[in-house]
Amino acid sequence: MDLRMFYQKLHKLELEITDAHVVVVSEETPDGGKAGQKAEVSRFNAAKLILEGRSRLANAEEAAEYRKRIEQALQDAEQRAMSERVQLNVISDADLRALKSAGRPEKR
Repeated sequence: MDLRMFYQKLHKLELEITDAHVVVVSEETPDGGKAGQKAEVSRFNAAKLILEGRSRLANAEEAAEYRKRIEQALQDAEQRAMSERVQLNVISDADLRALKSAGRPEKR
């Protein structure tokens, strides 16, 4: 393929994509590419993948489902990170004795 023609098609396809980042769905390729894998890519990369026949633009439903799944994975990761944080306070023996004696009622 003529490189000039390739980049003209690439530029035209890139201009047709309105969003800065779009979700693409992979197509099965002879070199082992799996069909149905979704990814969010830049407009340029989406145009290149589509032109090479490796992907297609995701429809609105597929894009919404993908973004929802990514958002849920992000929330899960944040939750795991929060749960892994262990707060530890180191106190001296004198402070420990003071805390223990403060909790006991005084004897009369």
